[in-house]
Amino acid sequence: MKTILKNGLVFRSVSEGWSKQDIVIEGNWIVQMVDNAPEEEGARVIDVGGKRVVPGLIDMHVHLREPGFEQKETIETGAKAAAKGGFTTIAPMPNTRPVTDSSEIVQKVINRAREVGLVRVLPYGAITVRECGQQLTDMKSLKQAGVIGVTDDGVGIQSAGMMKEAMLLAHELGLPVVAHCEDDSLAKGGVMHDGEAAKRFGLKGIPSEAESVHVARDILLAEEIGVHYHVCHISAEQSVRLVREAKARGQRVTAEVTPHHLLLCDEDIPAPDGRWKMNPPLRSRRDREALIAGLKDGTIDIIATDHAPHTSEEKALGMEKAPFGIVGLETAFPLLYTHLVLKDGILTLEELIDKMTRKPAKVFGLPYGEIAEGKAADLTVIDLETERTIEPETFLSKGKNTPFGGWNVKGWPVLTIMDGRITWEDAKPESLTGPGKWTEQKEDQR
Repeated sequence: MKTILKNGLVFRSVSEGWSKQDIVIEGNWIVQMVDNAPEEEGARVIDVGGKRVVPGLIDMHVHLREPGFEQKETIETGAKAAAKGGFTTIAPMPNTRPVTDSSEIVQKVINRAREVGLVRVLPYGAITVRECGQQLTDMKSLKQAGVIGVTDDGVGIQSAGMMKEAMLLAHELGLPVVAHCEDDSLAKGGVMHDGEAAKRFGLKGIPSEAESVHVARDILLAEEIGVHYHVCHISAEQSVRLVREAKARGQRVTAEVTPHHLLLCDEDIPAPDGRWKMNPPLRSRRDREALIAGLKDGTIDIIATDHAPHTSEEKALGMEKAPFGIVGLETAFPLLYTHLVLKDGILTLEELIDKMTRKPAKVFGLPYGEIAEGKAADLTVIDLETERTIEPETFLSKGKNTPFGGWNVKGWPVLTIMDGRITWEDAKPESLTGPGKWTEQKEDQR
């Protein structure tokens, strides 16, 4: 069926801005972009009423928990959360049980995601068997099975020799090495940033250098080898400085930052509550300012959520005993739009969209992230005007673990289209398409 998206303000690029155009979709593809597309008989017409139409958002760091931790999240519930958040492509980490360290597990994840069909799932494979840091995985078979990179996210590679071996093999295969940077000899036993808040709560801290010493080590190794090296969830001022210097030398180093590290610091933690526990932890105000500066000047390439769901019972154990991680797929864009664009003016709307669409596609060599004829029909419609309260109990994710509950934000995705299929529709469809139109469209899709 042909679909026509009418009366949208369509994002073209940071430099070109927006254009009022209709988008014609056939099958999985955008086939035409015109000023006023005629309403053809049999076509599904969706009038977006002047709302913003952007490329489907891309999140290169999520945890879907399946296989092994289905009580926390499944591929299906994670995909629903992603679609609701405006994402059309996500990359799940391999720290499942069993670990995604074999072609068989990779294929199971891909097949299950295709069955669900709500979001494009591009899994990472593990660097080491069972993420134990002792033996390299068969990266060649992992690549053949469909991984887009290798990482032991959740734990840092403690041995420099093992990391060098991994980089040599990954470079040979053309795979990026995606690093969780954490030196256990510095971080072990810590539950939050080693700062004034940790002292106030009487808790063991994790110093910033636990991250930055691994970043420094890996950049030196990657420089010698020439591999694409990507820093996960960067959080420390020293780490930003090291990445900036590597880029200045022309090295192929990229980095991501999370919404929570951009918006919060350890001073904001009101109590030793498990909802505020994440790894890396919320760091100092100075670290946060360095992250913002790094994102603004291009040192940090992309934004990724590090969506990490846990059960409510686990998070109720408090800062000391709860597992690390918060959810982020359903709140990322409105939080960042409200605070980085509207309130603080740190980014323009166009820059924010770029760092959540075109930039991640470019960093990882994906054919997505832009709206153009002949491109995949991955589109997200965003309502910039309506303000809503973040209510964790309404999340489609199994995880409700967020420190952002009760925040009032604008910039909510109201329609998500992946490969030409609607994967999310707002709870109040009449605000998007006008009375009656949405029901007809849904019936046509059955």
